[in-house]
Amino acid sequence: MTDRPAEAPVRLLIADDHPVVRDGLSSMFAAAPGFEVVGEAADGATAVRLARELRPDVILMDLRMPGMDGLTAITELARLGVTARVLVLTTYDTDAHVLPAIEAGATGYLLKDSPREDLLRGARAAARRETVLSPSVAAWLVNRVRTPAPQLLSQRELEVLALVAAGNTNRQAAARLFITEATIKSHLLNIYAKLGVRDRAAAVAEAYNQRLLTPGAPESP
Repeated sequence: MTDRPAEAPVRLLIADDHPVVRDGLSSMFAAAPGFEVVGEAADGATAVRLARELRPDVILMDLRMPGMDGLTAITELARLGVTARVLVLTTYDTDAHVLPAIEAGATGYLLKDSPREDLLRGARAAARRETVLSPSVAAWLVNRVRTPAPQLLSQRELEVLALVAAGNTNRQAAARLFITEATIKSHLLNIYAKLGVRDRAAAVAEAYNQRLLTPGAPESP
């Protein structure tokens, strides 16, 4: 597929479950020179379908939507080989949202409270296949690169942490894993060191933050 001609308007698809947000974005981009809003979607599944039908240059994608969410939609678009660039536009700038979206294939990540000019500039840059990041997200990514990644937990340490997260005492965890309490304590000390924390509660919180544990997942045997 050839690149979009420089003089052609940027064709946009807006995906957000809030009608007011969709209307606001649609009006803003329609009034700006060099843009054409070709469609709107209230959920990820509709966004994927319209992206295949309308072939937009850029998709403004919210992450939190009913049914198929934005992250799943980005993954599906990549799987289907849709060439539209996805610019995430959301209110969330935490690591639990930023990295998964970028890893799934998003070309940029902007926050909904970004100034109008930043949104327009970001959409144009995305159409040129440039990476677009809000200042807070860019700063977070730089900090993550500069900070050494924590050591991965071993399978046994993950089992211990899962039991702790489920509310088991050291004795109960030891009984479940057929090891001694002393061994449980040793594993916990190793976990604290690897995660850079000082106690059980902080270890569990950090494990969820790093997605080492998943809320609602069954605890280890």
